[in-house]
Amino acid sequence: MTSLVHASRHVASRGTCLRSSYVEISRFFHPRHHGITPNRAATCSGRAIRCFSSLRCVRDAIEPDEKLRKTLDDFKASIRPTPWSSLFENWGQILEAGNSDPKIEICGYLSTRRDVNKKLSFTMLRNKQQSQCIQLVSSANTDGQGADAHARLRSLREWTPVVVRGTLRTRQAAKSDTHLGMKLVGDRELAVEHVEPLNTISDDVVIKDDTVFGPDQRHLQLRTDAELRENIKFRAESVAMTRLKLDAAEWNEIETPILFKSTPEGAREFLVPTRQKGLAYALPQSPQQYKQILMASGFYKYYQFARCFRDEDLRADRQPEFTQLDMEMSFAGEEDVMAEVEQLLRELWYELRGISLPETFRRMTYKEAMASYGSDKPDLRYEAEIYDITQHLTADLIGKITPLQDSTIDAFKIPISSDPKTTRKFISSFLDSPDGKPYLDNPAGQPGIFIGDLAQPMQGLGPLGFPFVMEGPENLSISHGDLLVLQARPNAPLSGGSTVLGNLRLALYKSAITQGLIDPPSPHDFRFLWITDFPLFTPTNDTDPGQGGAAGFSSTHHPFTAPKTPADVDLLLSDPSAVTAAHYDIVVNGTELGGGSRRIHNAAVQEFIFRDVLKMKQQRVEDFRHLLDVLGSGCPPHAGIALGWDRLVAVMRGKDSVRDVIAFPKSGRGEDVLVGSPNRVTGEQWGMYGLEVKVKE
Repeated sequence: MTSLVHASRHVASRGTCLRSSYVEISRFFHPRHHGITPNRAATCSGRAIRCFSSLRCVRDAIEPDEKLRKTLDDFKASIRPTPWSSLFENWGQILEAGNSDPKIEICGYLSTRRDVNKKLSFTMLRNKQQSQCIQLVSSANTDGQGADAHARLRSLREWTPVVVRGTLRTRQAAKSDTHLGMKLVGDRELAVEHVEPLNTISDDVVIKDDTVFGPDQRHLQLRTDAELRENIKFRAESVAMTRLKLDAAEWNEIETPILFKSTPEGAREFLVPTRQKGLAYALPQSPQQYKQILMASGFYKYYQFARCFRDEDLRADRQPEFTQLDMEMSFAGEEDVMAEVEQLLRELWYELRGISLPETFRRMTYKEAMASYGSDKPDLRYEAEIYDITQHLTADLIGKITPLQDSTIDAFKIPISSDPKTTRKFISSFLDSPDGKPYLDNPAGQPGIFIGDLAQPMQGLGPLGFPFVMEGPENLSISHGDLLVLQARPNAPLSGGSTVLGNLRLALYKSAITQGLIDPPSPHDFRFLWITDFPLFTPTNDTDPGQGGAAGFSSTHHPFTAPKTPADVDLLLSDPSAVTAAHYDIVVNGTELGGGSRRIHNAAVQEFIFRDVLKMKQQRVEDFRHLLDVLGSGCPPHAGIALGWDRLVAVMRGKDSVRDVIAFPKSGRGEDVLVGSPNRVTGEQWGMYGLEVKVKE
């Protein structure tokens, strides 16, 4: 009974509460002052709002000042009562002989204007795609609307979006069929009768074709840089074509969650706090675990253009958020995935670039790549290979090259010039430059530089000794003006992504190309290869979090990669550092496009890797319990790959930075300076999630 009385009181006061609620809600909608002057203040509990029993809250009428009235009038004029499609959509129709109606209405951006005198002007109008342009002619000599249009056209700034109405007429054929990279309607022009600007451009915004815009004006970069827009459109085309190819090959596109959980896969994560205190999501480093779960779910082929997030150091080819083409196959191994990827890349390069790639890509082991090119992603367009020449040098000479007690001496040769003086000047200027300083500061010793010179004893190689000149590698035999570079390194198995000499090799090639001493590679030359047989584990370092185990090493790529052979499985028990991974990277012209592997599909083996090999804490092993349970449900053998789509499109477009193919990229500091992210979070916002920021003293 009490509850009923209590409820009746609520019913009786319902209208009052609702009215009060509407008043409270309206307090959140205080507009900024844009020339708005309230007419008078109404009274309703001290507020400038009238409340009615109909539960409507109405403000008093606003009396606009002159600025606001003009703003509203201009905005009303931009509202079309008819569809925009009623305008000329295809400017090619202007050129059709059958187009007999001279009266047309078109829209686009105003481009360059040439004023002949006060009464005559010629203005270019870009179509909305900025692919075509037509000349507008306006004159003050015309009557009525034509004169008004002339005055208005001369008052508008370049890049103003407009609707133009006028009479189409023939003109003397233009000298060029293009203008500012756009196709020019060369034998017709539009005599302007009416111009309607669709928006204004702020006075503090300067937009010219040669203006260099910073990243805080990315929208203006995109608007004025035709090549940048083409990069973005090319990217969309490549995605659409890839979907068609994969769908035809029975791949299923499946979306996986963005809000994931924190697991020690290898890279630093971005955490997303929740209002449940102490609980957080993690943005996915990749959909790796979900796609393995899909393989256990009975899917045969999965793919996804996945957004991935990694909180790591940034470079020209790396962003904190990026897109990858994620692929996985069940009942499959390394060769199955590699064959599918080769087929896809062949079709993309042929249809989008008109370039035929080989039926099978070259294969190279990790050890071979590191030893011969000093990189695990070698650029095969540069032919110089690295050779171990330690056995051809005397102990006394090695002692002069490096302070290391146990060392290996590697060397390569580059034909810089046929003139020793030119080669000597080149290498001297390089080593004296900021680019050369890191190589002079190498703790293993500075590079040894020798220049082929027929006028010198033993062709300029006298200090290397007779054994090297007579018995050294044939590919290092030197000609007049050639550059021979030696470098010491510790006598230990090669590890990491590159060696000092490998980096120096690339730097010298690029410097020589810049100075015109070596011809640049052809933009149509793409050297694809697979790098295989990576070590399954690498020593733990201070920059990558790895899996946080106590073994002193971590997974080279991620902890789900399988050992390559049965013998490698046995080595897990005795010498994990010697285990070869069933991993493969696809590389082209020095860029890693992606990497993949055959996965561990057995739950007991996966847990053994976590607990006994990597020596992860049991709490961290439990973070993967969901995956272990899935694998234990009869998951079939499976393998996959992830192709970095930003890098792939950049390579296809001949760009060095992925920022050139991303609409809104982050800066080198991981910031989006256009919108101002990341931004500082208030204490109240942190408090909502039960968090606070502590400043280190």
